Amino acid sequence: MTILKNIFLMITSSFPALNIKLRQSGMKETPGEFVKKTFFTSFYMTTGLVLFLAAIFSKIKFLVVILSIVFPILFMLMFLYFVKLPDVRIIKKRKEIDREVVFAGRFLIVEMESGVLLYNAMANVAKSYKEIGKVFKDILNSIDMGTGIEDALNEAIEFTPSPDFRRVLWQIVNALRTGSDISESLKSVVEQITREQIIEINTYAKKLNPLAMFYMIIAVILPSLGVTMMIVLSSFISIQLSLPVLVGVAVLLGILQLIFFVIIKSSRPAVSV
Repeated sequence: MTILKNIFLMITSSFPALNIKLRQSGMKETPGEFVKKTFFTSFYMTTGLVLFLAAIFSKIKFLVVILSIVFPILFMLMFLYFVKLPDVRIIKKRKEIDREVVFAGRFLIVEMESGVLLYNAMANVAKSYKEIGKVFKDILNSIDMGTGIEDALNEAIEFTPSPDFRRVLWQIVNALRTGSDISESLKSVVEQITREQIIEINTYAKKLNPLAMFYMIIAVILPSLGVTMMIVLSSFISIQLSLPVLVGVAVLLGILQLIFFVIIKSSRPAVSV
């Protein structure tokens, strides 16, 4: 157990930003606990996959030697894949926050202009918005535990994955420090974020046109003409198109469709203005 503990400590030290990433992703584990869980998850999945491959290719000579080489490679790939889980969650959380930041900012401005205290305004935002509401709930919990409002906001700024929402929180902190009107400070930053999101939407629209064209050519026109030509040529040169060949073509077309779907979805800006 001491050896494993030292291994976990060594792995944890090789990921110095892991603590911040875990906080930003909303995961409650410590870096040591996360590395330990990831290590054993990768080990169990690699072991199961190797046993599955051994059952399928049991008649191959030198199978033990091959699997002994494959096992550490698979384990490393599995571990590197699962250790990136916080990054995936951070990206997802940032997109969800960016969809809400303009509306939450406007909601907060209306509350402040109506004479609602900042604490109560943040409590109302926490009830009305899912992802940004979680951040404000953490801020309110810190304040209730005795943390100063500026310190609670600064902590949220440090662990918030969305740069746009971080700017909103910074404006609140700066307004509190200078004693200026919070609603007026928020108006300028919310308007700026809105303009930037509109630019992102226009950029995405321009990018979508060539993507749609390539999709029509590569995923629709070429496969249709290709399959038709393949059927015609097979009748002339007496080549039988067996079921596995047709299934393989269908799978390839499905993979092409999936690739275009992922590209289009990933390039879509996470905005809502």
